Amino acid sequence: MSELNDKAVTRRQVVAGAVGATALLALGAGVRGAKGSGELIRPPGSVGEDEFLARCIRCDRCRSVCHLNVISVAGFSDGLIHVRTPFLDFHLGHCDFCQDCARVCPTHAIEMFDPKTVKVGVAELTERCIALRTGACRLCYDECEYKAITLDARNRPVIHADKCNGCGLCVKVCPANVLQSFKDGSQRGVVIHPIHKEAQK
Repeated sequence: MSELNDKAVTRRQVVAGAVGATALLALGAGVRGAKGSGELIRPPGSVGEDEFLARCIRCDRCRSVCHLNVISVAGFSDGLIHVRTPFLDFHLGHCDFCQDCARVCPTHAIEMFDPKTVKVGVAELTERCIALRTGACRLCYDECEYKAITLDARNRPVIHADKCNGCGLCVKVCPANVLQSFKDGSQRGVVIHPIHKEAQK
């Protein structure tokens, strides 16, 4: 009898453990869903991410004044806490650091900045880069206004992080992917990785 009880307890423990594990996985998925699957590149002059989310009232003023149309707003796929907040979408345009978005922000989620020193990100080539495979493309090199891209002996682009401010023009002109989307494995030949404001201090 005792042996049967021991087996019953063991089975109950196994079932309870499985239920608990399932609950934890569901909770983890919920947290990931709330935060989204990746980092968004905020407009230049944006305060730190936590403070940005607290200050931003989703008024859409920054997007409405962006003359290069690079500012977009996050959707549900970017995470619930990010919905309707502005970010830079370099498939739509690039940033020339004009400060118009900072001028119209009513809560100072985006603050005035020095266009000569501000950085929102750093470019990085991906395996989709045509030039890395064939040396037959130099659009990013030709278009970079900050001389952050040079060519090596095989005509392949080299990105110099110290000169790159993440303006996104290289992404905009990259012809490597006709789907024009960062998501679901459809990247172009170059991407911009965000630089957190805290890391620049």
